[in-house]
Parts: sequence; structure tokens; C-alpha cells
Amino acid sequence: MGIGKATSLEEVIEKAGGCAVVDGGFATQLESHGADINDPLWSALCLIKDPHLIKLVHMEYLEAGADVLVSSSYQATIPGFLSRGLSIEEAESLLKKSVTLAVEARDSFWDAAKASPAHGYNRALVAASIGSYGAYLADGSEYSGRYGPDVGLDKLKDFHRRRLQVLVDAGADLLAFETIPNKLEAQACMELLEEEKVQIPSWICFSSVDGEKAPSGESFKECLDIINKSDKVHAVGINCAPPHFIEDLIRKFSELTEKAIVVYPNSGEVWDGRAKRWLPSKCSDDNKFECFATRWRNSGAKLIGGCCRTTPSTIQAISKALKEWP
Repeated sequence: MGIGKATSLEEVIEKAGGCAVVDGGFATQLESHGADINDPLWSALCLIKDPHLIKLVHMEYLEAGADVLVSSSYQATIPGFLSRGLSIEEAESLLKKSVTLAVEARDSFWDAAKASPAHGYNRALVAASIGSYGAYLADGSEYSGRYGPDVGLDKLKDFHRRRLQVLVDAGADLLAFETIPNKLEAQACMELLEEEKVQIPSWICFSSVDGEKAPSGESFKECLDIINKSDKVHAVGINCAPPHFIEDLIRKFSELTEKAIVVYPNSGEVWDGRAKRWLPSKCSDDNKFECFATRWRNSGAKLIGGCCRTTPSTIQAISKALKEWP
């Protein structure tokens, strides 16, 4: 669609023709450029070692047609950085850098794009990623929701609070809470937005391991009943679940909420921990994602992208499907 400057989530959806494109897998693309992220900090390690690669990946997704860039802060947490011997000031500076790199990439790309009257791009929004508590633990619990009896509402809010404050102050256009595995953490995120009087929009995305429920076993109705009470949360959805779950989940969410629905599944590939390699999936072909994107939009999704193991070519296929639609 490529016209004008969007200043809100709703506007970028409208300018994209009713369904906006979110970027794709970050760690996958960093590794393709030679980054070594075999570390508890995962892709956030590049904020310390290879920030130029982060900016490069953002540019690649913009060129592919992304209307929303998600920052490299998914696994970037103050406790995580402190465990590496960094100070609180250094940790907060790295969190800020995750947004700054995305904003710089977006502004540079947009300045070049708008110089060409025939360009087909929108000015992207920058979403500051806030990974779940389980992502920080790096023990897979973002896919189980089992945090243990000592992790209550207040602990989750305390864990997320300062990171949220820093990311908002860094100049993000919106907040993206990602791979939330249970109702309790969704409630913590929602209450934090209210307590901190956050003025930018946000989305909350759950993971799902069965295509039916949250990883905790709670129904999505239970989870969305909480989120529907907040006008701070503008969109809800699913990330990092297999593509074959998505269409039914969009329909389920459409019955449970009036908020915009955002989906960015993984490639469908499965990690073989014993062989330490990805097993191929029948869902992971970019041409299939082009077909999926059309079906997901028709089912009610307003924002569509990719998560782990998707690439700029995946996002280009999604963008092509969505933006060629009359």
C-alpha cells in the first residue's frame, strides 16, 4: 500500500490494507550471518557482541515488506545481563539499544523508501519484545507454563516492570509480550500496563503446544477473559506455535475477543535435542506460508508474521499474499 506514516497499530493495519505484516525469526537470521548465539542470552547476546548484525536483520525484514519490526529484546532481561557480570546501568543500556537499533533501521529504510514515489512500503512500527518469564529461565517453561509455587503475580510483575519501563522510554511504538504460557503471566502483563500508565499500544501473544489451550492447560477463554478487561492491550494472539494450529486458533480467538488478532507461528520444524538439529516440516515451505497467510487473514487475523526458523523470504511471501489482495 505504501502511503504515509502510521502512528498507531490500528493505522498501520489500515495502511497495509486491513492486515499488516510482522517480521520473522530473529535468531535464525542472525545465525545465517555467522552469529554464535548458543548461550542463555540467545539472540540478546548480539546486543553485546554483534549489534551491527541486529540492524542488518531488521533491514532485511523491512525489505521483505514488514510493517512491524520486533526488537531483539525477547531474551534481554536485567537479571540475565547481571548474571554475565554487567551492571544495572549497562543492562538497561542494552535494553534501550534493542529499541534504538530497530528505530534506526526503520528510519533509515523509510527515508530511502519515501524518496521513490513508486515504493510499496509502509513506515513500520517498532514493537519492543518482552519475552515471558520462562524465556528468561531458558528451561523451556514458556512452553509449559509451569513456573512453580514460588512464582506468583507479584513476582512476575516485579520481574517485568523495569524492563517494560526502559523499553517504553527508549521510544518503542508498541510493546509485544511474547510466548506467554499461562493466565497468571497474562494478568501480570496487563496489570503492569495499568500500573505504569503505559500510553503506547501493546499485544499479548500466547504459545500453544496442542493447538487447543495455553501451555499451562488453561483454556484461552480463561486467558482472554482477563485481557478483554484492558484497553491497554490492543491485540492478542499466538506466536511460536506450528502453522497447522493457527487457522483454528484464529477462529477460536475471534469468538473470544473483539481485539485485533496477531499470529506469527514458527516454521513447523521440530528441534531434535539428541541429534541437535532441526527436523524438516511439511509446513515450512515459503509458498505454503503464502497460502496460509491468505487463509489466516480470511479467518480474521489482522497482523501476520513468522517466528522461529522463518526468514525474510517467508515474510516476503506473506507480504506478497497480503498486499496483492484487492
